[in-house]
Parts: sequence; structure tokens; C-alpha cells
Amino acid sequence: MNKKVILVVAVLALVLSACGGLPAANSASVEQPRTLTVTGNAQIPLTPDIAYIQIGVHTEAQTVANAVENNNIQVEAVKAALLGLGVAEKDLQTTNFSIYQMDQWSPDGTSFGKVFSVDNTVYVTIRDLTRMGDLLQAAVQAGANNIYGIQFDVADKSAALVEGRRLAVASAAAQAQELAGVTGVTLGDIRTISYFSGSFASPFYGYGGGGGGGGAEQVSISAGQLLLNVDVSVVYDIQP
Repeated sequence: MNKKVILVVAVLALVLSACGGLPAANSASVEQPRTLTVTGNAQIPLTPDIAYIQIGVHTEAQTVANAVENNNIQVEAVKAALLGLGVAEKDLQTTNFSIYQMDQWSPDGTSFGKVFSVDNTVYVTIRDLTRMGDLLQAAVQAGANNIYGIQFDVADKSAALVEGRRLAVASAAAQAQELAGVTGVTLGDIRTISYFSGSFASPFYGYGGGGGGGGAEQVSISAGQLLLNVDVSVVYDIQP
């Protein structure tokens, strides 16, 4: 009986030893591809040909009805002034209408009643920038007392985007060649390409507050220049 037990133990030990010598199924290492990533950039100057602006009317009265009525009269006058200067109906869009109640305060900080305030804001697309100054002046004279957030843009940037991508790719390729030469590697095929584009310029902040109906001063607006920024990221395979 003892000999059989010893024999079984010896066989088990041999089996375990053999299993321990086998390589693990997941131990084989996968060689990672060697790559070089570069980012090319191009900036294309653009002359704005369109603008977007928020034009609003703020009114206050002791009753909601009076505040809304006064606001409606001024807003309709502003719209009529803009339409009269060539702005299309489709380029006028209401973006805010709000009514709220506020306390009225005396100079010594004492509250002496409440007043209702009404705000109506119209988002205006201006397609003829040569008339922007006249449009803003007419809007103020008609009753607008909140004008802000002028944003200049280019209606069709497709050709500029094509040129920007071409220059950005050329920039990326030049960088890749330079880095390959410095490090002594050979560029292979392109693995991935991605790009991002956006235009930027400083916004203009105009009138705010006031009671409307004035604004006889000539409005001077400068459209300036936009920059279309294009970035291209290219990943190359490399060989030693």
C-alpha cells in the first residue's frame, strides 16, 4: 500500500513539473508599430463679408401692460428701420423676450416701489457691411438701447479651407522629413490624418442701456480681418 502511494505522488509531481514548463498563452509580446506624429498649421487671412449682431429694446413701466406696449412700439420701429435699409425679413430673428419685476431705489437706498422691465432682443444678419454704420445708427434712433456682440464672418469659406488644408499638409510633411533626417529614420506610409479648422477675430461690443430714440452720433464700424486657422495631424509609420 505504501509503495502505491509513493508512486502516485511521484507521477503527480512529474505532471506538475511538465505543466510549469509550458509557455503561457498570453505571454507572447506583440510588437508595437513605430510611428512619427507631426502637426502642420496654416493661417489664411479673410476679409469679412457678413456680420451678426444682437439688437435689443429695454423698457420699464409701472404696469406689465404699459411696459410691453412701449417695448412693442420701439421694437417694431427698430425692425422697420432695418427693413427700410435693406435687411431681409429672414435675417431678423427674435432670440430673447423677457418680463421681470424690479425694485426702485432712491439715492439714499430706500425702496419706493416696483417697476416692470421688458427686454426684446433681435438677432440680425447683415449682408452688406458697407451699410452697417447706417443700420446701427438707424436702429438706435428708432428705439434700440441694447446693441452688443457683433461677429464678423465670411459666408463661404470653402475655397479658403481647401487652400488651408493644402498648406497645413505641406507643413506637416516638411516637419516629418526634417525630423526623420535628424533622427536617422525612414518615413513609411501615412497611418492616419485628421484636421481641425476655425476662424477667429476680436468681437465688438457696442451700445448698452439708455432709453433709445437718440444716438445721433455717426456710428463707425471696422470689420478688420479674420484668420482661418487650419491644423492637420499626420501619423507616419517609420523604419530604422
